[in-house]
Amino acid sequence: MEAAGYWLAAVLAAVLVGMGKGGVPVVAMLSVPIMALVMSPVMAAGLLLPVYVVSDIFGIYAYRHAFDRRVLAIVLPGSFLGIGVGWATASIVPEAAVTLLVGLIGLAFALTLLIRRPVAAERKRAEVAPGLFWGAVAGFTSFVSHAGAPPYQVYTLPLGMSKAVFAGTSTIAFAVINVVKLVPYYALGQVNMASLKVAAVMAVPAAIAVFVGLRLVKWMPERLFFRLVTWALLLISVKLVWDGLTGL
Repeated sequence: MEAAGYWLAAVLAAVLVGMGKGGVPVVAMLSVPIMALVMSPVMAAGLLLPVYVVSDIFGIYAYRHAFDRRVLAIVLPGSFLGIGVGWATASIVPEAAVTLLVGLIGLAFALTLLIRRPVAAERKRAEVAPGLFWGAVAGFTSFVSHAGAPPYQVYTLPLGMSKAVFAGTSTIAFAVINVVKLVPYYALGQVNMASLKVAAVMAVPAAIAVFVGLRLVKWMPERLFFRLVTWALLLISVKLVWDGLTGL
C-alpha cells in the first residue's frame, strides 16, 4: 500500500508538472507539496527537478513562437543571481521562512488584482530594475522549493502580454532556470542516480500532460485564463503561508 501511495503521488505530481509546462497556470507548484506527503520536501524537490527539465523540452517546442525576448533578457540574469544566493545559503536559511515569504508576496499581489476594479489590459514595456529584482526572488524561491511562479508573476502579470506569450515566456524562463538548478542540486546531493531512475518513469506522464495543458490553454478565453492565474496564485499562496507558519 505504501508503494501504491508513493507512485500515485509521483504520477499525479508528474502530470501537474507537465500541465504547468503546457501553460496551465501555477498547477506545477502543487507537485512538491504532493510529493512531500510521501517524502521530505527537500527530497521531493530533487526528485522532481529532472521531471521539470524533461517537460521543459516539450514546453519550449510548444511555445517556440510565442514569447517575449525582452522579458526573458531581463528576468533570467536576475534569476541566476537568485539561484546562486539559494545555493550559497542552502544550509542556513530555513525552508519554512522562504515558503512563508513567497506565500505572503503572492497573497498580497493576488488580493490586489482581485480587489481592484478590472481595467482593459494594456501592453506595457518591461522595465529592467523591477525585472531583475523579481527575477532574483523567483530564482531563489525556485531553487528552494520550485516556487518561483508567484514572484515571477508579480512582475509579468501587469505587463499585459497575451495568454500565449505569457505562457510561452513563463515556460521558457523556467526551463532555463531549471537547467541551471541542476548543477547546485547535483552538488548538494539532491539529484542522484536513484532519483534519476524514478524521474525517468515520471517523465512519461509529464510529457503527455504538457500537450494536454497546451490544448486547455488554447481552449480557455483570455480573460478567464488570467482570472484563473490570479485565483490559482491566491490559493497556492494561502497554502504556502500555512506551510511556512506551521514549519516555523
